[in-house]
Amino acid sequence: MNTHSKLPKLTLVTAGTGKTGRRIVQRLTDRRLPVRVGSRAGDPPFDWSDRSTWEGALAGVEAVYVAYLPDIGAPQAADDIAAFSDLATELGVRRVVLLSGRNEPMAQRCEEVLQERPWQWTVLRSSVFNQDFSEAFWLDPVRSGVVAVPAGEHTAEPFVDIEDVVDVAVAALTEEGHAGQVYELSGPRSVPLAEATAEIAAAIRRPVLYQPVTSDQYLAAMTAEGVPPEEAQFVAELFAALFDGRNAATTDGVQRALGRAPREFRDFVHKTAGTGVWDLDAAG
Repeated sequence: MNTHSKLPKLTLVTAGTGKTGRRIVQRLTDRRLPVRVGSRAGDPPFDWSDRSTWEGALAGVEAVYVAYLPDIGAPQAADDIAAFSDLATELGVRRVVLLSGRNEPMAQRCEEVLQERPWQWTVLRSSVFNQDFSEAFWLDPVRSGVVAVPAGEHTAEPFVDIEDVVDVAVAALTEEGHAGQVYELSGPRSVPLAEATAEIAAAIRRPVLYQPVTSDQYLAAMTAEGVPPEEAQFVAELFAALFDGRNAATTDGVQRALGRAPREFRDFVHKTAGTGVWDLDAAG
């Protein structure tokens, strides 16, 4: 890819303190590229649920990384992204990179919204992150030794390393050659959840089991932990859809975007085990 083209004067990274966002901010900062962290605590602040914050965050911005919260599959996502895109184009944004999901109808509507605007767009349809085992949904379950997911007995997922997603996002934000591309991002192999937990167990030398549950059981467990019923319902339905087999196939998005193979799940496991994040006393 050509890396000597004109770089954006300022890039806004929405969800700038989240899993992908904070890494993108760090990469751009390391390259001494101007970046604005889009977060409620940012200066100026940015909040997807408060449209009054959008204009200030977009002022002077030429490129935007769009990571929608709470999730791109949420019912209100398309309307919010449409309004955000109208304002962004009006204010002079010329390049946008969207973090999307594979085979999610609501997410694809958000993609269409962006594609209808007069700017350079790139869509990243991501598989489930490796780092969901170490930073998000399944961190505490791994520590407890049981990962319960409404995903059936044998469903496999080509987990993608978040560092690969970030590498593609930064390339699309700063290089030419990615405009108009839809990159489906996955790891190099599909990993059944039982195999994923077994690999983690082997690396940390204690049992970690995968326990398939129904959506209703998963919903009940979340509400019992204090998750609001509406949020719990959404997450349960999302996981059930993501793990119904539709996304089991690997894709070539990382190779197409970066010219190299994606990172291996096994390598992620061994590297993460060495950090101690899965240790029983790490939660304290």
